[in-house]
Amino acid sequence: MKLVCSQTELNAALQLVSRAVAPRPTHPVLANVLLTADAGTDRLSLTGFDLNLGIQTSLSATVETSGAVTLPARLFGEIVSRLSSDSPITLVTDEAGEQVELTSLSGSYQMRGMPADDFPELPLVENGTALKLDPAALVKALRSTLFASSSDEAKQLLTGVHLRFDQTSLEAASTDGHRLAVLSINDALQAPLALSDLQASEEAGLAVTLPARSLREVERLMAGWKGTDAVSLFCESGQVVVLAADQMVTSRTLEGTYPNYRQLIPDSFNRILDLDRRAFVASLERIAVLADQHNNVVRIGSDPEKGLVQISADAQDVGSGSESLSAEIEGDPVQIAFNVRYVLDGLKAMDSERVRLQCNAPTTPAILSPSDDASGLTYLVMPVQIRS
Repeated sequence: MKLVCSQTELNAALQLVSRAVAPRPTHPVLANVLLTADAGTDRLSLTGFDLNLGIQTSLSATVETSGAVTLPARLFGEIVSRLSSDSPITLVTDEAGEQVELTSLSGSYQMRGMPADDFPELPLVENGTALKLDPAALVKALRSTLFASSSDEAKQLLTGVHLRFDQTSLEAASTDGHRLAVLSINDALQAPLALSDLQASEEAGLAVTLPARSLREVERLMAGWKGTDAVSLFCESGQVVVLAADQMVTSRTLEGTYPNYRQLIPDSFNRILDLDRRAFVASLERIAVLADQHNNVVRIGSDPEKGLVQISADAQDVGSGSESLSAEIEGDPVQIAFNVRYVLDGLKAMDSERVRLQCNAPTTPAILSPSDDASGLTYLVMPVQIRS
């Protein structure tokens, strides 16, 4: 293998695929990235794969001799990132294909790799359902739900985001048992979903739960992607592949029946608080300084007569604080308490000017949503029970 490529492009590609390299690999080759050079297309392809998550990207290169090799991701990445961006990088492997010499204006480095044949092949979906997704819709769905997924590996199904496709719509949902984020987007698919009888489920829709870790990589990939072409998503028995231009993310699915989250959302509410979102966030962040000192609990109380919402925290033996915000209030007064971090996470996932906090009682689920309802985001938070 012999090629010349740009330091900037190689560094960016390495940063991307290294996120799929196992920090504690079960096999030595999984600590490596796979490099494949093709003289026919003048492309250098890089792949990282930890057997659950795979990321592949490619860049243009002047390829004199085709070939493939795997190199230690961390060492290779650190060397390339420190080389001058002004100088092209030359990569040459020896005849055995295991010793690699990397040359730049500043000097040369030798690294011992491992044969490309030892590297596991990325799972490719050949017969599964192919979906064409609007990239902006996919990014919005992931940003609105990823934060609410669980980090508890014991609740493995909840460590993912549940994606449900029906005709041209996408619904994304995530929950950690204390909160739930659901976003529906009507025209997320560029063509109506066509399913075989085997793949049809949930009233003729297609549903899949993917690990949050994999979807964060998809979100990063999409956020930095300048194209407006559709993103291809392929689903097949336990595996999903996302293709965007010359970049690919593959992920296993999380097996099991995702909770019926729709039944958790109340049909109606007898108390509604309508507030300015930015003012609400700023007030909560100030009060959070005290709430963080003691159990993260913040109280929210309404005074319909004055049209005010009071936000307060009481950190025992440290201090207390309260602020008032003007609001449009419907229903009787209410005093309800939440984990302040959960409320802030939900508010920051919205981009509307005003938000609604809806609840029925201090001990029943509350819903946060944009007042204009344009984003389609529903965020349910379980209140914290407090002693008077």
